[in-house]
Amino acid sequence: MKTYVIEREIPEAGKLTQDQLKGISQKSNEVLSQIGTSIEWLHSYVTDNKVYCVYKAESKERIKEHAKKSGFPANNISELSEIINPSTAD
Repeated sequence: MKTYVIEREIPEAGKLTQDQLKGISQKSNEVLSQIGTSIEWLHSYVTDNKVYCVYKAESKERIKEHAKKSGFPANNISELSEIINPSTAD
């Protein structure tokens, strides 16, 4: 499976409560279990007005299917080509 970063424009995402984030996570997991093993949510980063999600999936179409069924926007879907970190400099 390929790794993707999904940019979701969600106004005031940074103000979501823990209960709201829990509900969003539960909805995402519910849809993921319906879709099957062709997609996996790794983690997400919540900022002021956006959520950046990292997924493994067979294709962008699976990401789009998840977004549609869960009701979450997927404003931009980018396939990762590499991952670097401070140790890359060594």
